[in-house]
Amino acid sequence: MTRIISTEELKQKLDDKGNKFYLVDVLEKESFDAEHIPESLSLPYDLYFIDSFSKKITPDKNAEVIVYCASESCKTSELAADVLEKTGYMNVLRYSGGLAGWQNAGQVMDHKS
Repeated sequence: MTRIISTEELKQKLDDKGNKFYLVDVLEKESFDAEHIPESLSLPYDLYFIDSFSKKITPDKNAEVIVYCASESCKTSELAADVLEKTGYMNVLRYSGGLAGWQNAGQVMDHKS
């Protein structure tokens, strides 16, 4: 079962510039372009997610990976975390609050420039 990371834990990780991890927005690219959590990477969840992940994000199965989607009610990050774990990624976390949780906590969003 994927460990859930809180808004505060995620903020601490983002603030600690020496902390190496991959923060992945699994929503559609249009959503990412409109707004996303700072320092996150866009990789929409689809049939090719795991192949794309190893090519575009990291093939390192020991890398720390945090996935998120739109909100608590959005299950896309749950699906992405599950497939990552089933294919051998060992250090997967899920930010279940997603974009809504980040905004509701008063955190800054990035927009595509």
